[in-house]
Amino acid sequence: MAKVPLEPTGRVRAGFCDDATFAENRAALGEKEALLDARRAEVALGWGEKYAARVHEKGKLTTRERIDLLVDPGTRTFEVGTFVNHGRTFGELSSPGAGVVTAFCHIEGRLAMVIANDNTVASGSWWPLTPEKIERAQQMALRLRLPVVYLVDCSGLYLHEQSRSFPGRTGAGHIFKKNSELSDAGVPQIAGVFGDCIAGGGYMPIISDRVYMTEQAYMVIAGAALIKGAKSQHLSSLDIGGPEVHVHQSGCADVRVPDDETCLLRIRSELRRLAGGAQDFYRSGVEPAQPHHPPGELSGLFPADHRMAYDAGEVLARLVDRGLFWETLPDRGREMICGVGRVGGLYTGFLINRQGVIDDPEERGAHKVGGILYKEGIAKASAFSRACDADGIPLVWLQDVSGFDIGVEAERTGLLGYGSSLIHTNSTNSVPMFTVLLRRASGAGYYAMAGMPYEPVVQLSTCLTRQSVMEGRTLAIAAYNTRLDDDFQIATDDPGERAEIERGMRATEERIEADMDPYRAAAQMDTDEIVRTDELRAWLELFVSASYQASGYRRVRNPRIWTLHDLAALTEVRG
Repeated sequence: MAKVPLEPTGRVRAGFCDDATFAENRAALGEKEALLDARRAEVALGWGEKYAARVHEKGKLTTRERIDLLVDPGTRTFEVGTFVNHGRTFGELSSPGAGVVTAFCHIEGRLAMVIANDNTVASGSWWPLTPEKIERAQQMALRLRLPVVYLVDCSGLYLHEQSRSFPGRTGAGHIFKKNSELSDAGVPQIAGVFGDCIAGGGYMPIISDRVYMTEQAYMVIAGAALIKGAKSQHLSSLDIGGPEVHVHQSGCADVRVPDDETCLLRIRSELRRLAGGAQDFYRSGVEPAQPHHPPGELSGLFPADHRMAYDAGEVLARLVDRGLFWETLPDRGREMICGVGRVGGLYTGFLINRQGVIDDPEERGAHKVGGILYKEGIAKASAFSRACDADGIPLVWLQDVSGFDIGVEAERTGLLGYGSSLIHTNSTNSVPMFTVLLRRASGAGYYAMAGMPYEPVVQLSTCLTRQSVMEGRTLAIAAYNTRLDDDFQIATDDPGERAEIERGMRATEERIEADMDPYRAAAQMDTDEIVRTDELRAWLELFVSASYQASGYRRVRNPRIWTLHDLAALTEVRG
């Protein structure tokens, strides 16, 4: 009978990373992660205490207070899209988190996606990228079949920027298409309406399976001010579309409740009605366990200088249960580590770029540079990805990649074709895939390893992440190539011309370096969330648990009949 040969991996930290290096790495990353903590706190404040006080004066809770009451006590809320619109202003105004909170939450022991308008930011208005952020969260829930909870308190589009959020394929109307797709897939949707719910905000809860309204809530196609202007009728929005209308007359809402607290309790009771998760079934009696080596050590294992190497195997050892891992095809394509471990007791496939100098088994005495994709590594990753998809094993891609190999030999051996095979595999996989950008996410390597264009369920970045086609210095050299010699030195003796080229190359390099800032990527939704390295294990527990919660919508094979066993059997080294 085939079994999963999980074996201990990893070493005590002091055995491969001395105290001074560890402290230096941790200090450098610590500065960046302290900034991350500060920026998270800034987003959580919305427009500040003054606006929170206005909400309280109306007898309502702020959005984050609602979420705190909704979730299971003692559990963590995993926000995604925290930094959407970071650094952007609209006139003199900002929109922290694009005015909406989207988060994976534990409610009555079940994972759910919560989508909640931030009522301290322009009364929960939709800004540019707010619809896209909501739709991204809906897509995550659809891919994982997680129930969705909408906490609606939305005064509609921020009209001064309507042209950037109303039309287009992913404009505000696309939210309702996603509502419909979730409904069609049988994913439960529950809405609580807490206040303003105008125009698009009024449509958002309607397709939900259950709609609750508080006494202060109303849902209207057009608010009282617009009706007064159009029809000269003096009415309040509550008169037009309050709970008296929509619960007792139109039937557009189901239940009327007195206040925020009661609404949240009733939403919790709805989640309690749903079937429990399937995680325990798929653990097959194996208890969840922490990694043998502390995940917190990751903050000192990554060199601050992205050009320096680290041991990728030691990263895995600090992410998988008990440090147990089955590496598949270990002697082929050694620039890639592919294999299976447990996370929270549940099987998970991992792919990570090996770093540093690697022996080349194809040519005795030759070496390869880690972090680059060569023919065998690409073929191995593609075969492993296909096998995990066939077996129903969720995949985690841990990227630190500089790109594909280049040159005569790379083209002669058909690297383009192998790369296309990997891209096709990741484009057509149905198994949940999650991507973590550890440091470098460069060129076509970023694409091939399930980067955002290949629609992983969630993509995370660390504070060290650098997303780009090429590094700033490399791009500057390429841009000024005609003015450089064969050694990439400036090819002129004219002092003025030399100074001009130096300024131009420096400006190009600085601009590209700024573009690689993970906050830039997060602001424009090129990554879903920026996380601390000591949080990676918790995020993986979330991903894997969510992948196994719903049953019956995808095949999860008995481990005895995994396709992975076939790969291992066909590549065994015979004595």
